[in-house]
Amino acid sequence: MPFLSLQFPAFDPVLISIGPFQIRWYALAYIAGILLGWLYARALIRSERLWGGPAPLTLADFDDFVLWVTLGIIVGGRAGYVLFYNPAHFAAHPLEALQLWKGGMSVHGGFVGCVVAVVLFARRRGISILSLGDLTCAAGTIGLFLGRIANFINGELWGRATDAPWGMVFPGGGPLPRHPSQLYEATLEGLALFIVLWLFIRAGALKRPGFVIGAFAVGYSIGRIVCEFFREPDAQLGFLWGGLTMGMLLSVPLMLTGLAFIVAAQKRPPLRHT
Repeated sequence: MPFLSLQFPAFDPVLISIGPFQIRWYALAYIAGILLGWLYARALIRSERLWGGPAPLTLADFDDFVLWVTLGIIVGGRAGYVLFYNPAHFAAHPLEALQLWKGGMSVHGGFVGCVVAVVLFARRRGISILSLGDLTCAAGTIGLFLGRIANFINGELWGRATDAPWGMVFPGGGPLPRHPSQLYEATLEGLALFIVLWLFIRAGALKRPGFVIGAFAVGYSIGRIVCEFFREPDAQLGFLWGGLTMGMLLSVPLMLTGLAFIVAAQKRPPLRHT
């Protein structure tokens, strides 16, 4: 073990335990991410300056949408993990696909679930699909940040072996120090992307519906691909074609879709209010 390697802090993945009732850090990250994202989106809706006038949806609209997007995140995230990361196991044990408390969620699947929730809700309410999607993506970076912090606390999804002085020995990760790739992802996919999208929003991105969606997709994909060079691939998948990982492969179509959204938003005339 390198002299300067760090021992992983002894975090308890269970925050509160009362008899059979438990609150885990991972569940708390989801709850806090949704709550803070909801508050952030409400602040954006209130700011007429960011939209060039009244927002194309109301606070009540977004309040009602929160339940829809929560279900989209959970169902899509779990379905993505089952289909992309461990299909053989769940084909043999289909009931385990419903056991969310055992872990296993896919960000890419959660994104698809959010898209479905946005489209269905916006059509039901007769509001702009793209503007609702922009708000959802802007707020979603908060959940990504907290989710990766929860991954670190749980000591899961650790990085590849390293001799860097900040390498950590994770429980279950063997004796070698590894990159704390969860923190890399929290920084790039969560914090940095939140700041970038906020800067775009301040510059008027919400006036061009779909731009924030595209910027989120491109920014997340870049951050994920970079972090995949430091993250240990899932054991059941390992490295795929040419040393690529599943996270990299799923990020490529997401990035291309994001670029298409950005180009389309730039060609579309900005929102105008009378």
